[in-house]
Amino acid sequence: MTIKACIFDLDGVLTDTAEYHFLAWKALADELGVPFTREDNEQLKGVDRMGSLHFILQKGGLSLSQHKVQQLADKKNVHYRQLIAHMTEADRFDGVTELFEQLRAHDIAIGLASSSKNAQLVLQRIGISEAFDYVADASQIKQGKPAPEIFLTVAEALNVAPAQCVGIEDSLAGLQAIIDAGMVAVGIGDKTVLSQAEKVYAHIGELEVTAILRQL
Repeated sequence: MTIKACIFDLDGVLTDTAEYHFLAWKALADELGVPFTREDNEQLKGVDRMGSLHFILQKGGLSLSQHKVQQLADKKNVHYRQLIAHMTEADRFDGVTELFEQLRAHDIAIGLASSSKNAQLVLQRIGISEAFDYVADASQIKQGKPAPEIFLTVAEALNVAPAQCVGIEDSLAGLQAIIDAGMVAVGIGDKTVLSQAEKVYAHIGELEVTAILRQL
């Protein structure tokens, strides 16, 4: 199999914004009187903003108007953007720069498929926005992960067949999206959790392009 593109998730793969998401959702949940723990936040990995908010509302047994729901989603986003504004290149995971250099050396395109509408801002803050051939976020799709739409959108933009793409994710929803897109799925995290992946690495810094190419 010839691999022509690697499509990355952002949060938890290239940098860690999970803590910022947790703090922003926790503040909103507290305001609503809904208990929200770090374990709850883990369940929101790979889930878009509205899906995450509906999780919290359902947990609290709350039924609100669409207008109010949108207001809450916007409020969380403002808080989250305030938090990530403090990110720097130091927040980029070790090994990312070297991995991208390896991909370029093998003429493999680099794409991003993020559930966050703030993906471009995060990429700029951690200093890798120029590394990508194409970036897709939640604003460009109708169906979020685990639907495969965002990964297929990136593959089409890169003009690469899905079967020639490797998708790299840290969430079950993201892995399912990659698999349903017909791509090779690589997980970042706990292999007992991400068992659907072809290969799982504990950290992005462990991933080597040559090793993936040999395996495939």
